[in-house]
Amino acid sequence: MRETKRGDSRAREELIERYMPLARSLAMRYRRASEPLDDLVQVASVGLVKAVDRWDPDRGLAFSSYAVPTILGELRRYFRDATWDVRPARDVQELCLSVEEAREALWAELGRSPTVADIAGRLDRAPEEIVEAIQATEGRSVRSLDAPVHEEEGDSASAGDLLGSRDAEFDRVEAGITIERMTGILDERAREILRLRFSDDLLQSEIAERVGCSQMHVSRIIRSSLERLYAYGTRE
Repeated sequence: MRETKRGDSRAREELIERYMPLARSLAMRYRRASEPLDDLVQVASVGLVKAVDRWDPDRGLAFSSYAVPTILGELRRYFRDATWDVRPARDVQELCLSVEEAREALWAELGRSPTVADIAGRLDRAPEEIVEAIQATEGRSVRSLDAPVHEEEGDSASAGDLLGSRDAEFDRVEAGITIERMTGILDERAREILRLRFSDDLLQSEIAERVGCSQMHVSRIIRSSLERLYAYGTRE
């Protein structure tokens, strides 16, 4: 190994080849469905090369002890800087990786899916921080709205098809609430006449017959009531 530090290119290549299985093993720790293993192995290999070039045997540290944190650091930087579609704060990104590692370790130890409390205890962090990290992890990869919801079904609806749209009934309900509040300034007879005219869509003659007064009187009540409501509404 000392030949590597003396500039022996062949020794350098042999050292890299010898520890490639270590780099691949570390890359496997970070394997995710969204990240091709070949990309992770390439990143780990870059970390291995950096470790070979920076390692100083005179400091008394075994090469493997130096290489492991160097390779893991390269993998962490890759996940922190290159794999987020929606990027959270840096400290949250780091916590996301720690949560994923702790989750896998705890799953193996406990034989079940670890809870938020389990992960919080392992990392000595507040449960709220763990929940935030788990939610942030969902932003690592954004799903296309054109992608089918159920990929095994050829005629599956896309995610975009399931998005809600503005319901015109909201406007109607809001208008109804506003009218109900405003008509409180009118007497009961005027409110009933307005309801028959604009809600039940009756003619003035039909309203006159219903409430027992002349059509002309109904017309005056409607006109004066609308004027009062307009004045009240513009004053607010």
